[in-house]
Amino acid sequence: MTSTQKAIIPGIAFGILVLVLLSRLVNPTLIAEAATEAVTPDVSSGNCAFFDRYPSKVQPWCGFIEQAASKYGVDALLVASVMLQESGGQPQIMSASGAVGLMQVMPRDGIAAGFQCVNGPCFASRPSIEELKDPAFNVDYGVRMLAGLIEKHGDIREALKSYGPYDVGYRYADQVLTIRNSL
Repeated sequence: MTSTQKAIIPGIAFGILVLVLLSRLVNPTLIAEAATEAVTPDVSSGNCAFFDRYPSKVQPWCGFIEQAASKYGVDALLVASVMLQESGGQPQIMSASGAVGLMQVMPRDGIAAGFQCVNGPCFASRPSIEELKDPAFNVDYGVRMLAGLIEKHGDIREALKSYGPYDVGYRYADQVLTIRNSL
């Protein structure tokens, strides 16, 4: 055994010992639970002006809906209608086309990374799948997008047509508006 090998072996043994001691101090089960812990939505009606008017599937997200709606100047019941149409209130859902979360936003990665537009990847400036799995972030981002489309088009139906699937014309917009009008 060379002198270099003799010097490296104690270092490796010490490194292993440190890793074993650290693994006993840090409970990997707690870390895994914390990493996968779902955001607990606010299900109390006290913080939501329209709680009783929201469909039951989106009621748990009323706090996020109303906060983002107020922040971006969008009708909260319209946001709830988009959410119901897009995800049915399921925060971790992913569509076959790659859209993510409550507001079904296309991310920059995953399936959507392969979608090419004239100037390159269509969704390169969008958040990642992981970011969009956070319900609070997803609702805020989706409502900001919707507000931008309403401002751009000057018409809610046109904005909804742009927000929804590209190949269905006004059908998506009309479905969302029907839900909104029923609330």
